[in-house]
Amino acid sequence: MRILVTNDDGVHAQGIECLARVAARFGEVVVVAPSHEMSAVSHGLTLHRPLRAREMGPRHFAVDGTPADCVYIAVHHLLDPRPDLVLSGINHGPNLGFDVLYSGTVAAAREATLQGLPGVAFSMFGDRHPVRPFVEEWAARVLEGLLCSGQLAGAVCVNVNVPNLDGEPPRGVRVTRLGRQIFAPQVERRTDPRGLDYFWIGSDRVSPPEEGDIDAAAVKEGFVSVTPLGTDTTDVESLPRLGSVKWVS
Repeated sequence: MRILVTNDDGVHAQGIECLARVAARFGEVVVVAPSHEMSAVSHGLTLHRPLRAREMGPRHFAVDGTPADCVYIAVHHLLDPRPDLVLSGINHGPNLGFDVLYSGTVAAAREATLQGLPGVAFSMFGDRHPVRPFVEEWAARVLEGLLCSGQLAGAVCVNVNVPNLDGEPPRGVRVTRLGRQIFAPQVERRTDPRGLDYFWIGSDRVSPPEEGDIDAAAVKEGFVSVTPLGTDTTDVESLPRLGSVKWVS
């Protein structure tokens, strides 16, 4: 099996080294990742400037673009034959709830599904540094379970978050739904030395406590969360209401 490994923290991140070692247990590994950090770029593709891919070693490439760029270029140009599986991560930080809409890590796995391939995104919840050995080991356990059970037989996307809480290994695995990870609305305005304004976006999560089969609840309780994601974002419940609208002719 040929496995493409990518991420959004950049080709030199510790997490991608860990994930490449995990992938090597299951097949031939090719790394194609952003040349620098591309966190929170979501599913962006670079369409208005040329992209460059630099070979850093055998089956190891750095692309000056987004994680989705990396998958697209790898599948359609760099790899022949194309990969059988795409793995993204291990992200230095969680991707829970609404995070998946912003995450470059998850977008790389989602891009795999758009290319007809299975994709799995791995992220770490808790202490961001270092990636402890048990995080790598549990990523391997989850991947083995997904492969052996046939869950990666089609163009599916799976989001995995491994807890890294106080140096304690996970308590097990839970299959979960996406929660509602909400961030406080915060824009910090500053002034540069030339008197021009600039802004920083970002803040801490302020989500209400969630219970049950929710990804955030699982990792906070010390479990690995495994969440299947779809590409059809249709709001099915709104279809009947929209169908009843009297449109102006």
